[in-house]
Amino acid sequence: MTSLPPPQDFRGADDGGSRHHGEYKVPGGKLVVVDFDVVDGHLARVSLSGDFFLEPDEALPEINRALTGLPEGSSAAEIADAVAAALPPEAVLFGFSADAVAVTVRRALAKATGWHDHHWNIIAPSVLPTHVNVALDEVLTEEVGAGRRNPTLRFWDWEEPSVVIGSFQSVRNELHPEGVARHGISVVRRISGGGAMFMEAGNCITYSLYLPQTLVDGISFADSYAFLDAWVMAALAKVGISAFYVPLNDIATEQGKIGGAAQKRLANGGMLHHVTMSYDIDAEKMVEVLRIGKEKLSDKGTRSAKKRVDPLRRQTGLARTEIVAAMMDVFTERYAATPSELTGAELDAARARVESKFGTAEWLHRVP
Repeated sequence: MTSLPPPQDFRGADDGGSRHHGEYKVPGGKLVVVDFDVVDGHLARVSLSGDFFLEPDEALPEINRALTGLPEGSSAAEIADAVAAALPPEAVLFGFSADAVAVTVRRALAKATGWHDHHWNIIAPSVLPTHVNVALDEVLTEEVGAGRRNPTLRFWDWEEPSVVIGSFQSVRNELHPEGVARHGISVVRRISGGGAMFMEAGNCITYSLYLPQTLVDGISFADSYAFLDAWVMAALAKVGISAFYVPLNDIATEQGKIGGAAQKRLANGGMLHHVTMSYDIDAEKMVEVLRIGKEKLSDKGTRSAKKRVDPLRRQTGLARTEIVAAMMDVFTERYAATPSELTGAELDAARARVESKFGTAEWLHRVP
């Protein structure tokens, strides 16, 4: 538990503190709201509210007391620990958590941000080599982290059949070299973890979000996946698909898995979150290219790799372009996103990064 400052009254009459207000809608849960002052660098006159459920009633003033007096520089973990330690043993929180309270407080202090605190850009699909697409993920994440680009949603497009492997995957263990050669597959390693993506032109929908890490401040690594893709679930619902997250990073429907996400956080404060969803995958070719063993399938409830991905085309009957358009529309409506394009400097930087990193044998085989 975070220790409180020396005895001072942070709850008295107005003494020049500045009022702060924060809100956080828990993904799949309730709205948490907090109001407080900051007096001499500490939280004062704290009032937590929202449409959540909390038992017993007496736990609410205990939370307010736990927050009162905390240094304004407290981390999300320190705030959550203080709240958790103050709760009576019998307390039950419905629709929120100590972590959610911490996110709300950090937002009120402008240490954490919400979607609407940013001006979002959206980049429509344009055909680029897969190596360039992967390099752009690193370049644009750096640009957002450095404040040179607005937070951005970018949709990929490509022509060559490709496999994009995760940062920590083994080339030898993930691929059938005979299948790679026979089908002319371009193999690329990305900067994020996660599994291999089998991608032919028109058979997947892939997008990348480039964002400041302040947007997920206080949100656990696991919870950040569903939080960043809430708009996607709304877009899929718009085209008739009821989708949900399967922890950690799978997107699924009752008919099976349709996609997966991966993330990378950079030291400069930028963050990459990207998703590939299957539209009309060639499952026969996929298993000739990827080594998909029994262990990987063991927690998927299926014995056949060919049943692991359930194409969006079959579930919607829509063209891939229509689904992408629906996704762009929902993102634009939710977050007031404006159209953007890749700059010449960004494309040049990505191509240079292909030459120096993503197109090299050293990078591809860094995990043999």
